[in-house]
Amino acid sequence: MKSYNYNYAIVMYDIADQESEVGKNRVTKVFKICKKYFHHHQKSIFRGNITPSRIIKFREEIKSVIDEKLDFVSIIKLQNKSVFEEEVLGTDEKPSESLFL
Repeated sequence: MKSYNYNYAIVMYDIADQESEVGKNRVTKVFKICKKYFHHHQKSIFRGNITPSRIIKFREEIKSVIDEKLDFVSIIKLQNKSVFEEEVLGTDEKPSESLFL
């Protein structure tokens, strides 16, 4: 299997028990970790340029916070931000970075 150097990622998450104090703490912690590495795109979605070594650090930080039996975090890794097309339906609640130059 060929190894790739991914330089762009989209991260989305769903943290369980957001109504409980423990769940709120995890949500806040995951949000802060994501914000440290990526641009906030919408609600629980982040994206941006990142080096392979920072993806490893990001993954380690996230794994130290989430409950892997209850929570969901998806990291979609891309070689660059030009290899996919985004189609948005409906309203974009806040401006985000442009994917196309």
